[in-house]
Amino acid sequence: MASTVGDPSTTTISTRSYYHVLQIDGYSTIFDTLADFSCIDSLPFDAGGYRWHINFYPKGSSPETADFIALFLLLADPVDDEAVTANITFSLLNPDLQDSVSLYRRTGIAPVAFSKLYREYGCPDFIERECFERSSKFLKDDRFAIRVDVHIVKRASSSMVVPPSDLHRHLHGLLSSKEGADVELRVGGEKFAAHRLVLGARSSVFKAALFHQTEEGSTSTSTNAVIQIQDMDARVFRVLLTFIYTDVLPDMDHQDEFAMTGRLIVAADRYNLQRLKLMCEDRLCSHIGTSSVATILALAKKHHCPSLKQACFEFLGSFVALSKVIGTKQFEYLELSWPNVMNELICNVIARYEEKRRIVGNNSQEIHESVMLFR
Repeated sequence: MASTVGDPSTTTISTRSYYHVLQIDGYSTIFDTLADFSCIDSLPFDAGGYRWHINFYPKGSSPETADFIALFLLLADPVDDEAVTANITFSLLNPDLQDSVSLYRRTGIAPVAFSKLYREYGCPDFIERECFERSSKFLKDDRFAIRVDVHIVKRASSSMVVPPSDLHRHLHGLLSSKEGADVELRVGGEKFAAHRLVLGARSSVFKAALFHQTEEGSTSTSTNAVIQIQDMDARVFRVLLTFIYTDVLPDMDHQDEFAMTGRLIVAADRYNLQRLKLMCEDRLCSHIGTSSVATILALAKKHHCPSLKQACFEFLGSFVALSKVIGTKQFEYLELSWPNVMNELICNVIARYEEKRRIVGNNSQEIHESVMLFR
């Protein structure tokens, strides 16, 4: 169904939504036989009058992303002078296609313009392969399902063209220029000039620090124009401050992303920036692995990230996976911080085994013997 926005006397923008599901059986066979950085090409499907393909790279699309599963969308038809603009979302569905609920997804932060020179868009780091392979939620009986949503954006002919909102660009320019700045934030030996109205509008914590409610009910502005922020790295605060002004979380190098995103969750929780916190949770889900899951779970429990905690429990949903993590320094720290975490994890595994036993009839003796190993 099409939806339109804008003034009919100027420019009308219409959006039509389409989707295609690629279900693949025999993942292990494909992985063993397919060459590195090669892809499985879906059958063509129609969206907005154009033919498209999904390209699935089980071993990554390049040496830099060899540890990831990559997904790309390719426009197969030739493009005229006018680009085809679309918003793209890649998702993992229930492998049995019992419902259409997305279990994991990545959405582009801006519309993509497909043109004669640029006919492909994708996520080279869609999901870490180890996380994908260990999750029965994504991969079941060697089967999985990928969905791509294509939202075609078209503009009707008009004598006046209304550009998309660039408020974030102007606010970023305001931050960069320091024009009109009326508060100084000192973090880790660095000074950041900012605007109290922007900070207060975006963060209830900054609002409380910068504006005070009087007994008469009016609001007075703090006369202290300097705020000293303790226990935070200046590099982390710079990203936080940029997000406050632009609502955008920048891309990061994969090696740096894990540590930086974890620190940003701490900062977002501290300043009550829930959208930033959720965006960081989503990014950290792709970093869950044997060496990192205990650290991520500790972070999720400490800073109240239920979705991230659930993703960690999903990864540790078997005794095999759990046994590989127990005994590591990261897990020892987790147990010291939350003494009941082992009981929670064992109950989580037992619940999953019991569910599996009800479905396929596994021997409950296997569960009992496995539990005894952890006593």
